[in-house]
Order: sequence, then structure tokens, then C-alpha cells
Amino acid sequence: MGVPQAMQALSERAAFMRESLQKSQTITDNMVTILGSFDHRLSALETAMRPTQIRTHSIRRAHENIDKTLKAADVILGQFDLMRKAEAKILRGPHEDLESYLEAIDQLRSIVRFFSSNKSFKSSGGILNHTNNLLAKSISKLEDEFKQLLTNYSKPVEPDRLFDCLPNSLRPSSASPSHQGDASSKTHSELHKSLETAVYTPPTLIPPRVLPLLHDLAQQMLQAGNQQQLFRTYRETRASVMEQSLRKLGVERLTKDDVQKMQWEVLEAKIGNWIHYMRIAVKLLFAAEKKVCDQIFDGAEILRDQCFSEVTMNSVSVLLSFGEAIAKSKRSPEKLFVLLDMYEIMRELQLEIETLFGTKYSIEMRESAFSLTKRLAQTAQETFGDFEEAVEKDATKTAVLDGTVHPLTSYVINYVKFLFDYQSTLKQLFQEFDHADPEAQLASVTTRIMQALQNNLDGKSKQYKDSALTQLFLMNNIHYIVRSVRRSEAKDLLGDDWVQIHRRIVQQHANQYKRVSWAKILQCLTVQGSGSSSGGGPVGGDGSGSGVSRASVKDRFKTFNSQFEELHQRQSQWTVPDSELRESLRLAVAEVVLPAYRSFLRRFGPMIENGKNPQKYIRYTPEDLERMLSEFFEGKTWNEKSGK
Repeated sequence: MGVPQAMQALSERAAFMRESLQKSQTITDNMVTILGSFDHRLSALETAMRPTQIRTHSIRRAHENIDKTLKAADVILGQFDLMRKAEAKILRGPHEDLESYLEAIDQLRSIVRFFSSNKSFKSSGGILNHTNNLLAKSISKLEDEFKQLLTNYSKPVEPDRLFDCLPNSLRPSSASPSHQGDASSKTHSELHKSLETAVYTPPTLIPPRVLPLLHDLAQQMLQAGNQQQLFRTYRETRASVMEQSLRKLGVERLTKDDVQKMQWEVLEAKIGNWIHYMRIAVKLLFAAEKKVCDQIFDGAEILRDQCFSEVTMNSVSVLLSFGEAIAKSKRSPEKLFVLLDMYEIMRELQLEIETLFGTKYSIEMRESAFSLTKRLAQTAQETFGDFEEAVEKDATKTAVLDGTVHPLTSYVINYVKFLFDYQSTLKQLFQEFDHADPEAQLASVTTRIMQALQNNLDGKSKQYKDSALTQLFLMNNIHYIVRSVRRSEAKDLLGDDWVQIHRRIVQQHANQYKRVSWAKILQCLTVQGSGSSSGGGPVGGDGSGSGVSRASVKDRFKTFNSQFEELHQRQSQWTVPDSELRESLRLAVAEVVLPAYRSFLRRFGPMIENGKNPQKYIRYTPEDLERMLSEFFEGKTWNEKSGK
């Protein structure tokens, strides 16, 4: 195709496009005209419809208001229905169905809240008055129910039940609680150690199924603002039961004057019981009461602590007043051990007391208990000093006629032995006032007591007119002290040096006894030489009897017989209670007397045997003397007082 033809074709297409555009513009203009006409008509229609729309909206709002009013009426009617049902439950009372009764109270409180927030309702005031009156009645019935339920299930705990809650070692084996089962076969220290791991099982004071009911009742009373009434009811009911439980056990209020008037045996028994009562009260009764308080007043900590304090206050006072009366009473040595027992139980219970009475409402009881502990420690320490002084100044005139161990010696030694059974307690006691080494303090106290005893024995030994008996008395008593110390824990405290020193003292007294008692009789078996002889010695020592007359020998035999018989008669009535010491002393005497007698008999016996009536002078063979010596220190009888 040529160029002209192409140009022609393009020209034709351009003309077609111009024609098409013109038609489109015409159509557009026509549509704009039509739409403009519609807009005008719609505006006119809207203007015509506006009154109708306004009426329709008003009708719709009226319907909505009617719906709201109907719904509000339904809610109010529902509240009236709930109040009617709640009122019926309240009138029936809480006893039959407590859970339903408590739900009714909650419903009444909900109704009060509803009408309090809807006071526009013209009858809300009257309804509120009626509902509040109903609530007051319901709470009053709750108080009665709480009191009745608490009273019905609050009973004193019988002693047997309490004893069953104790460890086996503390359960009484007889009617008296002071007589303990396994404890009687154990030493004090063994029992004390066994109690460190002992398990106590507090009794159930109120059945577990009742406690949640009491808790719910208490909560409702608290919500109603009746805290004081709740507190009063709980205190009066539970405090009375606590006191009855203790009275059944045997607890009684005793004053210082009551204590002073009692015989020691009676008082000692009461102190033993008191120690038992303290354990039972703190570890069982008070611990169980704390659990009851915790469960009933869960969520009301202040009231819980107040109630527990008030319930236990009088019982604690009665128990502690007895301890105070003992601590303040006249001191005497026999009270030391019961004071230590009392101090020990207060120390044992200290942690429980701090836990149970740890709140500000129980501070007075807690401080009273700690004050008693301190006072008991102080009285015990003062009694220590009194005892030491009493030992040294003991002026009893009761003499032991046979020279045996004096009652004071055995009393003091037993006292010291008991003290060592309380070692751990004593060390605690010393540290109450002095932070020095408690073991050194115990050693010092023991040493001073021993020295006081020896000083007193020295004084008592001077009562004897026979100096030989004086030495025997001191030998017996010091030996008893040494033997007792060696067999006890006191040995470790006093030390080996103390033991060795006092063993030498025993030997010194034995030697003094031999010298004083036998020197004179041994003189009968010695003869002063005559002529060129310048000294004396045992007869027969040189193998000859020159210069000694038969009359002199007879006189020696007669004097020996007389003196030996007198010694035998007197000293067979004396006593050396320790068998080893007795045999040792007899042997020491025999080793001196028998060789001298044999020598005298061998040298001068023939002079008498060849004469007239030899048996009048030679009454005893060495074997006779040995047999008679074996009868010495047996404490046979005491027919003469001249031996003193």
C-alpha cells in the first residue's frame, strides 16, 4: 500500500473518533440534566417525609422507656420475692439449716444494698427499714446460735484424756499425776534427755465438724458489727471451761501464806504436781485452745489474739502464782532441787510460751512467766549460798558414837550427787546472772561445799574424848567423801589432784589412829635394858633377856592383856563401814602388833611357862590376837559411854 492510501485511512479514523466523542458528550450532558432533576425531587420528598420520621422516633423512644420500666419492675419484684423467701428462712431460725440461714442473711444484705442505691423508688425507705429490722433479728438469732453451739460443745477435759495426750514417760502410773510411769525408773538427767524429743498430742476441744459452723457464725456477727458481743460470749464460755479443766486436774490457787503453813512433804508433792500441771496446761490445753481460736476467728487476727489472751489469762495467773509463792517462800536447803525442777520446767516451756503468748494482748502473761523463771533462778542461787553456809555452821550435837560416817556427810554427798544430776540446768542457771564459764562456776561451788563439810567435820571430831576415835571418825568421813566423788561425775569436775590429796588425808588419819591407839600397848612389848644397856627396844631384839626379872615380864603380860582386852571391847564397837578400808586398817594394825607380840612371847614366854599358872599371864596366842583383831570396827554394841 502506498503512502497516500495510508494517510487516507488515518484521516478516516480520526474523523470517526471525533464523531464518537461528540455523541458521548451529548449523552453526558443529558444524564447530568436527568440527575439534577432527581436531586430536586428527592429534596422535596425528604422535606415531605420529615414530620413522619419525627413521629416514628418518638414512638420508638416510648417503647424503649416502657421496656426499661418493665425490666426495672421485674428486678424490684425479684427483690421483693428474694426478701420474702429470706424472711421465711430467718423466721425459721438457724438451728435447722444454718447454711440456708446464712445465705438468707447474705440475701438481705444484698437487698439493703439494692434499695440503698435505688432510693428514687418511692417505697425504698420503708423496704430498707423492714429489711434492716429483719437483719437485726437474724443477727440476734445468730448470736444465740453461736452461744448455744459453743456452749454445747465446750466441755472440761477429763484428766485421763489429758494423760493420754502425754508421752509415755510422763503418763501417771497411779492416781496421782506426780507419779510418772517410765520416769520412776530413770534418773533426772535421763528423763530430761528423753523429754527433749517427746511428742505431745493436744486434745480436740471442739469437734472438727463444728468449728467451720462457729467460724461462719462468727464471720456474720463481725460483718454485722457485733464484735464485742462475740468477744464476750467466747471469753465467758471458753475461759470457764479452761478453768474447770485445770481444777479437775488438781490445780488450785495457793498464796505465799498457804505455802508457808504446809508441811514439807505435802509441799514437795504439790510442787511435783505443779510441774506436771504446767506441762499439761502449756503443751496441751493452751496449745489446743490456740488452735480453736485460730480456726473460729480465721481472718480476724485482732479478735483472735484478744480472745485467746482473755480465755487463758486467769488460768495462767493461777499457775504462775503458785510458782511465785514458792520462789518467795522461806529458803531452805531441801527446797533447792524442787526450785531447780521448777526453773527447769519454765525453761523447757519458754519457747511454747513465747509462741502462744507472743502478741501484744498477751504481753503481761509472757512477762510474768519470764519473771518467774528469773526469780526461781535467783532463789535457787541464793539457796546454794545458804546451803554452803549451813554445812559449815551445822551445829547438830548428835554424835556418832562408833566413829562411822556422820549423817551430815552422807546428806551433803547425796546433795552434791543430786546437783550433778542437774548439771545442764545449773549451768543455764549460772548464766542467768553471770556469763563466766558455767562449768568453772559449778566446780567452784562444789569445792566450797566440800571444804565447808570438812571444816564442820573437823569441829565435830573434837567432841570425842578418845583421840583415836577422833582420827577414826575423820578417816571414815573423808574416805566416804573421796569414794563418793570417785564414783560420781564430781570427779571430772574436782579433778584427780583433789582426789589424790584427800586420799592422802585419809591415810594420814589412819596412821594417826594407829599411833594414838596402839603406841601405848606396844610399849608393853618393849623392855628397857639394865646395867650397860643405854636404850630400849622390843624385848628379845638381841636374843637375850638379861636384866629383866620374871616379875617384870609378868607385869608386862598382864598390862598387855588388860590393854588389849580394853581396846578389843571398845574398838569392836567402833565402825569402819567400808569393807576394804576396814580390812586395810586391821591389816595395818596386825602388821605392827603381831610381830612384836610374837617376838616378846618367843623371848619371855619360857620364863612364864616354867612358872606357876602360866595361862594367867599368857592368855593369847598370836592366832588368838589375829582372830580378835578381825572383830575390830564391826560396830557390835555400845555398852559404855566412856569410850567417847
